[in-house]
Amino acid sequence: MSTIPAAPLRQPTSTRRVAAAATVGTALESYDFYAYSYFAAFFAGPFFFSALGETGALLASFATIGIAFVVRPIGAVLFGHLGDRIGRRSTLLITITLMGIATGLVGLLPTGEGWAAFGAVALVVLRIVQGLSLGGEWGGAVLLATEHADARRRPFFASLPQLGSPIGSVAAGGLMLAMFFGLGPEAMAAWGWRVPFLIAIPLIAVSLYLRWSIDETPVFKELAERGERAKNPVWAAIRTQPAAFGVAILVALLGIGSYSLMNTYTMGYGVTALGFDEMQLLTAATIGGLLQFVTVPLFGVLATRIGSARVVALGALGTLLIAFPIYWLLGSATFAVLVALMIIGGILPTASWAALGGTMQELFRGRHAYSALSVAYALAAVLSGFIPSITAALGAATDEAWWHPGLVLALLSALTLVGAVIAGRMRKLGDEDADAAQAAVAETVPEPA
Repeated sequence: MSTIPAAPLRQPTSTRRVAAAATVGTALESYDFYAYSYFAAFFAGPFFFSALGETGALLASFATIGIAFVVRPIGAVLFGHLGDRIGRRSTLLITITLMGIATGLVGLLPTGEGWAAFGAVALVVLRIVQGLSLGGEWGGAVLLATEHADARRRPFFASLPQLGSPIGSVAAGGLMLAMFFGLGPEAMAAWGWRVPFLIAIPLIAVSLYLRWSIDETPVFKELAERGERAKNPVWAAIRTQPAAFGVAILVALLGIGSYSLMNTYTMGYGVTALGFDEMQLLTAATIGGLLQFVTVPLFGVLATRIGSARVVALGALGTLLIAFPIYWLLGSATFAVLVALMIIGGILPTASWAALGGTMQELFRGRHAYSALSVAYALAAVLSGFIPSITAALGAATDEAWWHPGLVLALLSALTLVGAVIAGRMRKLGDEDADAAQAAVAETVPEPA
């Protein structure tokens, strides 16, 4: 007696495709940040805020950078809610679309005296849209990567979205340098500045294809089938796991804050106070960024062996030990020593950065994980955004003492070390939910006849 064979089950999304889909958004986020930072430094003031005078135009252009950070927690609440209600994949399709369109439209803004007011308002609106979308990007990317992975490889896949930062910074910096050298300042001011933003438009197509072609995560599928999605996930996360929120923010401080300190404040401090050339500092920072292409996945592999929280703790402890020596040596460093210091000072915080997603993902229940990760990360990013100004104020108060940036770096390291130690001792609720969801999916697969 013959039987009709059953239709083949759809193969699960490949881990490579999931990793690419998770990483592409954080890369575009970083690319947008650095491309706009260069634009704000050179062109935004003269094009859109010239009526405020030279100083006022510069301050206004830099304020547009800060707008994205201010609205980021709002975006975390909004898209975190959607991510826990309609799904990780669907929400990430929305965030990447908003981010790419807003970035591309910046490159289409009209300039000239007659358009200055319209351009200024439109620029602020687009920056708000970018900030909102960024608030929902990182947490979803981490969950997309980890909730598709098995328990053994989950810490490694959680590290892959962190590659977006060096990818975006190197791409934006390299493109701007190449265009400045290739076109010259006049052509850059006339039309060349638009190119880095317009490139975001084809990047949307690639990003959407990658995210459209993957499945929803097993964790969210299981929550939806069982009717266990939280009605108000942000409030549910705060109400049921308040301690985890505090721990997650502590864990994130060094990974995010060290980047603001080393790549923002130290750049200006190195030129004005230590006498380094701008190109020397940019070269050293670029070498450090390129090195992250290797160190981030390596620390992700290490996290699969010893756990994400321990990797964060090792990075924080190592950074704490070298915080003061680095800035003591920096005052009399040659270019070769400068590069070495930037590499060493970048590798250790990178350990905490690489294992950040895995550590935070383990802290929160799947039913409100998108909201919890997004809001905690956004709050840590907002706090870290003030680090350059706090360090500058400390420098002014101490008459630019060599140790003042080291003190800030040491404090960030100590806080993250405490957070990592506590996180390592908490229950891995995120892993428990992911394991249960994958087990439930496996039970639905029929055994071969």
